[in-house]
Amino acid sequence: MATEKITMPQLGESVTEGTISSWLVKAGDHVNKYDPIAEVMTDKVNAEVPSSFTGLIKEIVVPEGETVAVGELICYVETEAGGANETSTSATEKLESQGASQVQVKSSDQSMKKRYSPAVLRLAQENNIDLEQVTGTGRGGRITRKDIEKVMASGDIPTSNVQVATPVVTEDIQPKASKTVPHAPQPTTQVGDIEIPVTGVRKIIAQNMVRSKTEIPHAWMMVEVDVTDLVNYRNKLKNEFKKNEGYNLTYFAFFVKAVAQALKKFPQLNSTWAGDKIIQRKDINLSIAVAKDQELFVPVIKHADEKSIKGIAREINELALKARTNKLTADDMQGGTFTVNNTGSFGSVQSMGVINHPQAAILQVESIVKKPVIINNMFAARDIVNLCLSLDHRILDGLVCGKFLADVKETLENMNENTVQVY
Repeated sequence: MATEKITMPQLGESVTEGTISSWLVKAGDHVNKYDPIAEVMTDKVNAEVPSSFTGLIKEIVVPEGETVAVGELICYVETEAGGANETSTSATEKLESQGASQVQVKSSDQSMKKRYSPAVLRLAQENNIDLEQVTGTGRGGRITRKDIEKVMASGDIPTSNVQVATPVVTEDIQPKASKTVPHAPQPTTQVGDIEIPVTGVRKIIAQNMVRSKTEIPHAWMMVEVDVTDLVNYRNKLKNEFKKNEGYNLTYFAFFVKAVAQALKKFPQLNSTWAGDKIIQRKDINLSIAVAKDQELFVPVIKHADEKSIKGIAREINELALKARTNKLTADDMQGGTFTVNNTGSFGSVQSMGVINHPQAAILQVESIVKKPVIINNMFAARDIVNLCLSLDHRILDGLVCGKFLADVKETLENMNENTVQVY
């Protein structure tokens, strides 16, 4: 016998730690190599940790709810001689030799029946499968992806009218904050109040907001942009565009394009603070906020400066569709270098965003509003939008940010059928 260590894996780019949200095994359980043993939550993704070995769980070192760094020990597995090279076949033969009575006990164990993986939940939701009526072949009666695929292949699908709540891969804008101890007494619940536990994604968001606001010295700027010509041009194109392409030509696509172009001229805003240095990113990958019910996702448009307005509009549509159908992947959420937030979609006219740590800035695109403007000493109705920039004052100052906003403003105010190619 040999005792092997399983450590916290790195579950995404720039991920440095993870929180054990739940253990799927306990000490003494047998696992095969690649079997899921724990569910882990990071600031980038929620995922299952597979076993690196076939054997028995000897000791669980990290309790549920605790956060550990990548590479730290989380549990021990006792394996046959040969460690990682042990085959699942030999382990299975060993289990079979323990006798039919033990097999009967194992088959009646349904302790894991309702621990559904994200893949199982997604398949069940997409095919309206009632998981209560599916027999799981996994440990403790857990339903595996193969169980769902077998049900789908049989054609005898147990349907349900209840939609399955699917946990999704999600990324908040910033990494986790270190734990803080509150010094003031916590508010108490009064009669009629409703207590909502702070767990999961909401807990990570809270920690990330604290980290961003405590680590980054925020400063703010705002410019007012006359987008009357852009509005007229987009309104002229939108119906034909939707008919030909099958998705909407949104104002946001034009704003994303203008920002990407400006970042090429002012790469200082496409930077990351790294302690004793500033990393100026070559790739322009724009994070955008996509809302679904009560959830918020921040997927990334990769190489936005290389895409046409049509290409950006298509990617915005695809990412929004993925968010609504719970199909966003870890890759969709990684690599953002600057954030553009479409707060105007909610009717906001002025807001100050919290910077997406460790990015250098975030731009809020507000609602386009009709306003009276003086042109040639006469009032005229014009379409006006506010652009609000939050900046990391360690990396940026007012001069370069003012020039950046002026460039975005000039680009947007001159977008019309004579200057812009959508396709």
